[in-house]
Amino acid sequence: MAIAIGLWSLVLEPGKPVGFEPQADLKITNVALGHELKDASGRTTVKLTFQPPTQLESDDDDDDDEDDEKNANSSGPSETIICSLTPGKIEQFVTDIVLHGEEEYLLEVLGKNTIYLTGNYIEQSINDPPPFDMDSDDESEDAYDLREVSSDVEMNADELDSDASRFEEVHDEPTKGTKRARDSDAEKPTPTSKTEKKKKQKGEDGKPVAAPEEKKEKKDKGEAAAPQKTSKAVEREIVGGIKVLDSKIGTGPMAKKGNTVRMRYIGKLQNGKVFDQNVKGKPFTFHLGKGEVIKGWDEGIVGMQVGGERKLTLPPNMAYGKKGTDGIPKNATLIFECKLMEIK
Repeated sequence: MAIAIGLWSLVLEPGKPVGFEPQADLKITNVALGHELKDASGRTTVKLTFQPPTQLESDDDDDDDEDDEKNANSSGPSETIICSLTPGKIEQFVTDIVLHGEEEYLLEVLGKNTIYLTGNYIEQSINDPPPFDMDSDDESEDAYDLREVSSDVEMNADELDSDASRFEEVHDEPTKGTKRARDSDAEKPTPTSKTEKKKKQKGEDGKPVAAPEEKKEKKDKGEAAAPQKTSKAVEREIVGGIKVLDSKIGTGPMAKKGNTVRMRYIGKLQNGKVFDQNVKGKPFTFHLGKGEVIKGWDEGIVGMQVGGERKLTLPPNMAYGKKGTDGIPKNATLIFECKLMEIK
């Protein structure tokens, strides 16, 4: 499944080839003539030049010479025609071409008319992936499992959803009766009767002796037994009706617009259905505040610190709005559980 994460467009003028390297996987969805035509009857063609992937080597020694010849012939760039447009006949063409991020491409126009290309950046994921890989041997710094995330902030039960247990670290309760007595308490004999207790509180002259240290010790015990207060995460509302809940405050740098950020996330509908996620492998990377993602992310990630975890509740106007997208219905409120991994 591919999820649209940002709009893309390009203007191709005759005689001006454009070379570029997409920041992420890019889908070209439409090619169209402009509103002004220099040639009202001639055909205009869009050509794409790209570097094909290197051919895999064969394990069969008998085919080595043949493979070397094939690799030599395919080592150079390849060319293909996306479409040809003619005014009054075919003035736009719908495509479904995906260009992989961080690879070089060249687009050019053959003809006299200006061409407009439209598309969107996409996040591609494997169909129905398991939420977490318990048997993975990947120990690189990019491999990350959200179940290992701990949280030092207490949250209200009604603010947690069915998958929130992945963000909590479980501690075993101490077994009753196994606590070791203090050495000072273990050395003191326990009075066996009221009479013996009274004798221990009298001096040599028979007069009572005050025991301020014992009272102080009891007072200290009472203070130690008092429950400690813990802070609770408070959900707040920011621009556009976005609701933000910081389940863990990070200790690293703070994300600002213009930064390049690397994220882990789980995206859900309000009914709890997961429509997209990035919990292992290469973190999702984008430029904050540059319009490469939905508005709710460009605004909701600002202020996070590296290592922090945040829950974003995005109204439709800050997500995919009235149209929706693959796997997301129209006018859907979206919930994202995010972790900021790094700021470049």
